[in-house]
Amino acid sequence: MSILNLNNMTTSQKFMAMEELWEDMSKNVNDKSFTPQWHKTVLNEREKQFANGEAIFENFDDAKQDLLKKFL
Repeated sequence: MSILNLNNMTTSQKFMAMEELWEDMSKNVNDKSFTPQWHKTVLNEREKQFANGEAIFENFDDAKQDLLKKFL
């Protein structure tokens, strides 16, 4: 079931709907259900890796090229 009739919406209308949804959702950023627990778990682990000097960073352009090779 879809509330929006996406098949009949233009791309512009879809972007406008996303913007409206995001604006409305961002008003409730302190709501505990806003961020899934697994996101928090991943972020906490990454924070620990960064603090311990264990984080590995890659140049964005290199990472993008790696992903393009992998998925295209």
